[in-house]
Amino acid sequence: MRVLAVEDDPRIAADLAAALKKAGFLVETCRDGEEAWFRGDTESYDLIVLDLGLPKLDGLTVLKRWRAGGCETPVLVLTARGAWTERVEGIDAGADDYLPKPFRMEELVARARALIRRSVGRGAPLQAHGRLALDPARMEIAVDGAPVTVSALEYRLLSYLMLHRDRVLPPGEILEHLYGDEDSREANALEALVARLRRKLGPGIIGTRRGFGYFLEGGAG
Repeated sequence: MRVLAVEDDPRIAADLAAALKKAGFLVETCRDGEEAWFRGDTESYDLIVLDLGLPKLDGLTVLKRWRAGGCETPVLVLTARGAWTERVEGIDAGADDYLPKPFRMEELVARARALIRRSVGRGAPLQAHGRLALDPARMEIAVDGAPVTVSALEYRLLSYLMLHRDRVLPPGEILEHLYGDEDSREANALEALVARLRRKLGPGIIGTRRGFGYFLEGGAG
């Protein structure tokens, strides 16, 4: 899952990125409101973690502009402000959840997972489809009840396929959510990744619809 973390405090930003990466997310960071507005408006993310106290453009204004422009990405708002009126203002501006500082990183990660699940209509914390099961809290994969060891990148791919298991996913969309803006966003990199996973998972898990993309078998195939 691809996450944009918008936080102007370098220490908090580094801690956010570390916690989310450890939980299996692809994390990109920025530290001012103008850059956040541009990136959220032009890039595709699964979640945005947004601090309200930002330089150049405050977080509430950024959030309002995103929503006015049609951006529907789930947004988890962070702020040091404690007044309930400001929390209400953030929710009314389009925030999906609100976490006041200071907070535990474990809670932030749990809220991030829940927001992403809800955004695609997957409320259950444990995800299962056919022979495949995925436990996001433990970052564990199982096929027919037997655990399968996968890399962080392989886990991200399976997690994205699982969340969107009701449709065929184009390679370009998958690459964007696996690699973000990295140079490795090439179709052959995705083909090699899928081939490795198929060897680990066995047949009947990841399907291909030629000319369209990949899907979890038993669903959108």
